[in-house]
Amino acid sequence: MTVPVDIEAGQALAETAAALYGRGWMEGTAGNISVRLPGGNTALITASGRSKGAMTAADMVEVGVADARPVHEGAPRPSAETTIHAALYRLSADFGAVVHAHPPHATAVAVLAARRGAGTVEFTDLEIIKGLGLADPAKVVVPVFDNHADVPRIGDDVSERLTSDAPPVMLIGNHGATTWGPTLDVARNRMECLEAMCQLTLLLDGR
Repeated sequence: MTVPVDIEAGQALAETAAALYGRGWMEGTAGNISVRLPGGNTALITASGRSKGAMTAADMVEVGVADARPVHEGAPRPSAETTIHAALYRLSADFGAVVHAHPPHATAVAVLAARRGAGTVEFTDLEIIKGLGLADPAKVVVPVFDNHADVPRIGDDVSERLTSDAPPVMLIGNHGATTWGPTLDVARNRMECLEAMCQLTLLLDGR
């Protein structure tokens, strides 16, 4: 059974996934990326259990923003983190893409935050903060969410805790990082900026 897929959007996801895989940010089959599709009610997301270094448009799944479930019968199983992506899309129609990855320095900061029970991590006076597109480019308070084996719980936490004007970046304790933006390029760039912020912070802390 052939499942319909937006080829252009699927190829863009595959290219971005391959680039992040090549940087070691989506190791094994980890990580997931999505884009909101025209109309706004569905999104295209990477399928679960696939190497991000060898994806094609056929490895993408269209899911509903309202319920995070596949739209088409017979589609591959979507990423385990689909509920997080859907929760973010429901926050604002302006959110057009979401990237979840495990860049090493951002993940290290997420682990350290979880160990001390921190609900946020603050970054100040770093030039790279400007890359997040915030009103105040001198400071950002990044939320840290608890990790759960039952991933929909993280999605529920996102819905309860975040608002549409929150910084477009978040950490998941002992897990990784998620970024979003109006386009896939912007969401990816923000992941790179978050990783740079975390790397600089760890270096300055002597780690």
